[in-house]
Amino acid sequence: MTVPSSICWTEDGETRSARWHSESGTPPPRRVLVADDRITADAAWRLASEGTALLWRGDFQNARQLLQAMARRIDRKPRKAASATAGPAEAFHLYRQAQSQRARTLGMLLLPFEDEYRVPLRRAPDVRQACNEAYGPQDGPFVASLRELMGLIGAHEWRKKGVAIAALGERIHPHYGVFAPIRGEYVGLVAAAPLPAACALAFDIGTGTGVLAAVLAQRGIARIVATDQDPRALACASENLARLGLAARVEVVPADLFPPGRAPLVVCNPPWVPARASSPLERAVYDPDSRMLMGFIKGLAAHLETGGEGWLVLSDLAEHLGLRSRTELLAAFDEAGLKLVGRLDAKPGHPRTADTADALHAARAAELTSLWRLAVR
Repeated sequence: MTVPSSICWTEDGETRSARWHSESGTPPPRRVLVADDRITADAAWRLASEGTALLWRGDFQNARQLLQAMARRIDRKPRKAASATAGPAEAFHLYRQAQSQRARTLGMLLLPFEDEYRVPLRRAPDVRQACNEAYGPQDGPFVASLRELMGLIGAHEWRKKGVAIAALGERIHPHYGVFAPIRGEYVGLVAAAPLPAACALAFDIGTGTGVLAAVLAQRGIARIVATDQDPRALACASENLARLGLAARVEVVPADLFPPGRAPLVVCNPPWVPARASSPLERAVYDPDSRMLMGFIKGLAAHLETGGEGWLVLSDLAEHLGLRSRTELLAAFDEAGLKLVGRLDAKPGHPRTADTADALHAARAAELTSLWRLAVR
């Protein structure tokens, strides 16, 4: 979400202003100082921690190094620990608070952008393509955080090289703001689960990059309807499916959850953790009040053909964090008139499961991703 507002500062004895841009919806900082290569990392970190933003006028590469130095200082600072009697939910909320504070502090190092997304700093890279991919056509000069720009550059590189998907034998190219399928276990589950009999049509709910729709098409399903309500995801899925030669078999449509009609197979990989998302990328991980999860469960029976199956692909990380219980999930199935006909499980293989320094290590080490095969009772 872009915040349409202005940022003001004093420079050379004059009050100046520019349009403020933040994809995460961060409001413009109230205090802004002009800074350059002469400022120390300690001074920059202290000012940023106190809520003062720094509008950079020095060398671009020096700004990158300063951002890294500020991050090191933040990461060295001891974090508030959960009480001895606290449960995993409190540890999770403290972790989220620390991450949010870290993002706010690092977001205080700002860059000016001129027409055509030119950054008027020494040794600044050409970021026009990365900015056009993420922001679209430019609407005049603005100021944004260096941290956000680094995210755009990283997303541009992901989009160029793509993510190798073992279950496809192909690459999927994520767009900025669309979750990259770097965790392969959930894709592997969809590739391995037994298809319902005579399955010529499938719905892919919340398609994102289109990776699950591509897997279903590769498995021989003649027609897939892939939905999403995020314009970036719709564009990303359409581009990926066209690149894979599947555009004629997969229809990408804007919808909040289900398309009209029924199908013998309805697949959904909703965000796994019931918490508020604070940036576009987090919307693929955090699902406030389990809105998408419960919306899928409650609406599934009305969109399944007789004898059809709904595949819910879901991590149990929320259960290990104390944010949702297995009893609540099973009760939701029952209340929606659904029965369980099978389940496939996979252990995650990402490095964080072995990182004992991670505040959420215990939950991540115990995590299991499951494909729940659901049918109407």
